[in-house]
Parts: sequence; C-alpha cells; structure tokens
Amino acid sequence: MPKAYWIAHVTVTDPDPYALYATGATEAFEKHGARVLARGGRVVGLEGESRPRNVIIEFDSLEAAQACYDSPEYQAARAHREGAGDAQIILLEGV
Repeated sequence: MPKAYWIAHVTVTDPDPYALYATGATEAFEKHGARVLARGGRVVGLEGESRPRNVIIEFDSLEAAQACYDSPEYQAARAHREGAGDAQIILLEGV
C-alpha cells in the first residue's frame, strides 16, 4: 500500500487562534501515526502562487490521512484555523 502525503500551503492572518490550531492538529497527527517531513521552513517560490507556510506530513496510507482529517481531534483543531488564515490542503497518494 503506498504512503500518502498531507500537503498544506498556508498564509496565517491571525497568529493567536492559528497557534491553537497548530497545537491541536499536532496532537491529531501524532494520534494517527503521522510523520512531519517539512513544516514552516524556508520557501523558494518558483512558479505560481506561493504561501509563506508549507507543510508535508506522511501517513501510512491515503485512508489513514483521510481518517486523521475526518477525526474529531483534527476537526476541533480546524475550527481554530477558520478565519485565522487561508489554506489549501490536499492529500496525495505516493507511488
């Protein structure tokens, strides 16, 4: 079964509630066996729109990544992110 990757591109507009999101999301990721591969490092935008905060998280499968996103823990954290920034989040199945 191929691994899966949670990829997020974010612009934070209100740091305080976003910090609550980050704490809760991290707890959800840990509970679902996720491995953070990149989070908040330097970004070099080469083509298209880039955002200042980017995250890549590895899961054992696409189903595991989806279960994390759908989990009560992540959804509770997500509520803090709403209105605190703009985000694009995708799940990508590896090869």
